[in-house]
Amino acid sequence: MGLIALVVLALVVAGAVAFAARSPHQGTGGPGPTAQQDLAADAGAEATRWVDRLGGGIATLNGGDDRAARQALADATERHRAAQAQLTTAYTPAQYALVTQTAVEGLHHVRAARTALGLDPGPALPPTGTAPAGRQVLVDGRTYTSSDRPGAGTPYYYPGGTVAGRAVPGGWYSTPWWKTALVAGAAGVGGMLLADALFDGFHHPGPPMGGPGGPGGFGDFGGPGPF
Repeated sequence: MGLIALVVLALVVAGAVAFAARSPHQGTGGPGPTAQQDLAADAGAEATRWVDRLGGGIATLNGGDDRAARQALADATERHRAAQAQLTTAYTPAQYALVTQTAVEGLHHVRAARTALGLDPGPALPPTGTAPAGRQVLVDGRTYTSSDRPGAGTPYYYPGGTVAGRAVPGGWYSTPWWKTALVAGAAGVGGMLLADALFDGFHHPGPPMGGPGGPGGFGDFGGPGPF
C-alpha cells in the first residue's frame, strides 16, 4: 500500500505541475508561445509562397521590344528583391505580412507585363482600384496622363496603394511620378495637386492591398495559388 500511495502522489504532483504551466496562458485569453510560433510559421510559409510565385512569374517572361512590359518587369524584379530581403529578417506575423504585401505588389507588375504583351494576366490578385482611363491633367506646365491600359504614352505601371497618405489606384501612367513622391514627401505641393487632379473622386475600396487579415495579412484571399 505504501508503494501505491507514493505512485498516486507522484501522479497528482505531476498533474498539478502541468496544469500550473498551462494556466498563465489560458488565463490571459491570448495565445501561448507555441500558438504564437505556429502563427509565425504559417505566416512565414505563406509569405514564402508569394515570393516564390513572384520569382516564377518573372522568370517566365521577356519584355522584348515592348517598353511597357520591360518597365513592368523591371519594377517586378525590384519588388522581388525587396521581398527577399524582408523575408530574411522577418520573424513575426506582422513582418511576414509586409513581405507578402511586397510580393503581391510585384505580382501586379507581372500581371501588367503580361497584359502589355497580350498574354493572359493570370489569377486575380487583391484589388487596388483602377486608374481613370484617358485622363489628362496639366500641373506645373507638364501634362500627365493616366490609363487603365498600357500604351505608348503610358508605359509606367503602378500597382496601387498609398502615397503620402493619398490612395492611388493601380494603372498606367505617362511618368512614374509616385517614385518622386515617395522619396521627396509627395513631391511637395505639386505632387499632391497632381494626385488630386488625376484622382478626383477616387476612393480606395479599403485598406492598402486588401488590408491585414490572417497570418499573411490578406484576409480570406486564399493564398497565392498557381500563376
